[in-house]
Amino acid sequence: MAALLTSNDLSRRLAALFSPKAKLRLALSLIEAGEPKAAFRPLSAAARAGIPEAQFRVGRAYLEGNGVPVSREEGARWTARAAEAGWVEAQFVLATLNLYGLAQTSDGGNALFAPGPEQSSAKPDFAKAAFWAKRAAEAGSPDGQALYGYILTSGPESMRDVEQANAWYRKSADAGCVQGSLGVGLALLGDGADPDAQRKAAVELTKAASGGLATAIYLLGVMTERGAGVTQDVAAATRLYGMAAEKGVRSGQARYGLALMEGRGVARDIVHGESWLRRAALAGDGEAAALIGDLYARGGDLPPNYAEAATWYNRAAEQGHAAASRALGSLFLTGAGVSRDPEEAARWFRRSAEQGDADASLDLANLVLSGAGHEEDRIAARERFEQAASAGDLVAAFNFGVCLAEGVGIERDERRAAIWLRRAADGLVNAQYWYGRMLTEGRGIDVDLKEGRLWLSRAAESGMADAQVAYAELLLGGRGGAKDHATALVMFERAAEQGHINALFSTAAMYGGGHEVPEDRPRAQGFFRRAAERGHGMAQLMLGRYLARGLAGETDTAEARLWLKRARAQGINQADAELARMGEEAAVREVAQAGARR
Repeated sequence: MAALLTSNDLSRRLAALFSPKAKLRLALSLIEAGEPKAAFRPLSAAARAGIPEAQFRVGRAYLEGNGVPVSREEGARWTARAAEAGWVEAQFVLATLNLYGLAQTSDGGNALFAPGPEQSSAKPDFAKAAFWAKRAAEAGSPDGQALYGYILTSGPESMRDVEQANAWYRKSADAGCVQGSLGVGLALLGDGADPDAQRKAAVELTKAASGGLATAIYLLGVMTERGAGVTQDVAAATRLYGMAAEKGVRSGQARYGLALMEGRGVARDIVHGESWLRRAALAGDGEAAALIGDLYARGGDLPPNYAEAATWYNRAAEQGHAAASRALGSLFLTGAGVSRDPEEAARWFRRSAEQGDADASLDLANLVLSGAGHEEDRIAARERFEQAASAGDLVAAFNFGVCLAEGVGIERDERRAAIWLRRAADGLVNAQYWYGRMLTEGRGIDVDLKEGRLWLSRAAESGMADAQVAYAELLLGGRGGAKDHATALVMFERAAEQGHINALFSTAAMYGGGHEVPEDRPRAQGFFRRAAERGHGMAQLMLGRYLARGLAGETDTAEARLWLKRARAQGINQADAELARMGEEAAVREVAQAGARR
């Protein structure tokens, strides 16, 4: 049923037939009555007649779809007409539209985030935004003053003027604009750790937070957590982070999630904490993504899940998080949660180093020494080692010596390598081993078995498995000093207990007989088995021989044949002879058994 018209309504409608101002008044009354669709016709008529307020309201109607279908292009056009006519609110809105992107249309005009193919060309126009924001600011608009201050602090470098921006922020704040208070607060925080500035900043941010500004709420949370400018209160800070999180501030989501995870100022809640961290991470917060990666990698309240950790580390790394890049490199290096890939590990260590993680530089350098990475990685690693070695770093001296000895990132130069390895040998076990080997092999230095044996013995006594094996071999052959099979066996066994595969074989060989130590074939078979299970071809041959011949008191021809076949697959020629011998013995036994039956 249609509403009854009052005499005033009727007079306004009659007047609207003739007067543009009357049309505007009619439109405003209809809008107030909740009839935006009916209001649009007289409103657009007043706008076409050149009334700025009507033009602004038509523009806003198009932008908001209020009484008319949404048309960003029409909205921007009518808002611009009102702004050009001096309507201050339109100037502020037009500045905002330009700040957040007006796409160029095919005819050279502007459209607010034009649909279709034009969408991709939308970009901020800081010059126009500044022009209209300044017009609104100078006309006394507190919102315009705050917006102009923002442009002067956050726009292109050529446009920035911090002093002028702070003045506009202050005018806006003094007029009661919460955006102005936020700007003043940010400016005061820019003064660093000055306590008075922090207190004043807290006052302004509190005003802005009271107005519901999410950024102000978050910053006030940070200040409250640290006790900067306000009394420190972890529980209050957590509540502020929660408010900011609910308003979509991703840093607030990350801090609130972490507070829940750790029970800081709130009851501990792992599930909701992880959920907030996920929301922050999915919104692009690299620190939050890295924290989730840590949670899955380290386990604890959540079960370890390296595959999930790799996913989140990757997300954080793509956001520029250096520690996450390094963590991802470590996963690829060890094959935890991902396929083991030294080249991929090198790529992530390289990225982490480029992002500023010094430890990643060392990880990359150590990795390229093993042959992974690109040539530029090897050159960079060598240069880094050389520079640090020249400054007296013994670890770097060792690594630089290895680079010279192996030609990593530099032309091979064993003479210089020996010099640097000798320097490092005074303090590093690895360098003692390398220098001892170079002395015994005559690499870059005259052969000196006695001196080489001395350095290898030092490294061996420090527990280095490779050094223990090398020293034992010298003792076994009496090279560089007297033979000492008993000590050689001790060294082999020590290295074997560390899983050194050649030490396992050598220990077995010594217990098998023919050396100046008591024979113990059951023990020998045990060491041969351990080496064979790790893929040592000669150990597989010897285990097969022991089992076939019962050399340790145990005979098992089926298992013997299995190990001999494995040895043959690795190119051990003696395995064929052993298998042939087993075949001949089996044939002889079969003939003998047949004769016995007759």
